[in-house]
Amino acid sequence: MTFRKILLAEDDADDQKLFCDFLSHRQDIVIMPVVENGEELLTVLENTTSQDLPHVIVLDQNMPKRNGLQTLAALKAEARFSHLPVVIYSTYADEELVSNSMAAGAALVIAKPISKKGYEEMIDAILNLLD
Repeated sequence: MTFRKILLAEDDADDQKLFCDFLSHRQDIVIMPVVENGEELLTVLENTTSQDLPHVIVLDQNMPKRNGLQTLAALKAEARFSHLPVVIYSTYADEELVSNSMAAGAALVIAKPISKKGYEEMIDAILNLLD
């Protein structure tokens, strides 16, 4: 079975737990250690070998130090990371966030799920990006 590595940048402990708990049974994904902000994400990626990079990055829009859009811009500006699909997720995925994120190179913008079914659907949508 092929598995996909997902790196989550999320500052809220409850949202981190929901993300990891709801998806812990999935055999097709590996959730890399969660980072709490965009600066931490960039540091982790800079210290990761090319073969160990995530297949997809999920960024919370509202994080301290660097929000999702700022982090997305930094990722797309760095040749080593610019090819990685990035998903912006937020409590409110309004039209402005969707438009700005897509213009900046996001592969997907999605509202944070609130149920196990919602998380399953979100991960399926993310994995569909990789096929």
